[in-house]
Amino acid sequence: MSLEQIHAAIPHRAPFLLLDEIISCEDRHIVCRKTFAGDEFWFQGHYPGYPLMPGVLLCEAAMQAAAVLLSQHITDSNGKVPVATRLKDVRFRKMVRPGDTIDIEVELKDVVSGAFFLHGRVTVGDQLAVRCEFACMMASPQ
Repeated sequence: MSLEQIHAAIPHRAPFLLLDEIISCEDRHIVCRKTFAGDEFWFQGHYPGYPLMPGVLLCEAAMQAAAVLLSQHITDSNGKVPVATRLKDVRFRKMVRPGDTIDIEVELKDVVSGAFFLHGRVTVGDQLAVRCEFACMMASPQ
């Protein structure tokens, strides 16, 4: 999926778009990829001299991938956007550094009363960097 298609699916834009491409996308599963050049603004202060990708932004990357996945399930959003409502059981396993490429895998586990429950995994190479469970709902941006 091209960057134009990602832009059509979700409202996120640079410098806060954390997806470069969609590797595969099925009904309940998506795999995305992002390469960090090292000049992203957060590396300047997290941590100077030893830049690390903030863990919360790795979770955000999973949520952005989920938003692309959910765009397939929502045919008429009425201007609503997906927003996170819960993040739980987050496990950080490997540090992500400038120059790393991450693969972001998200699976839609359940839909209950308009809430989407998902599981995310972020890997660097074949090593798990983050795993998390999260939920989101569609909300009016006000």
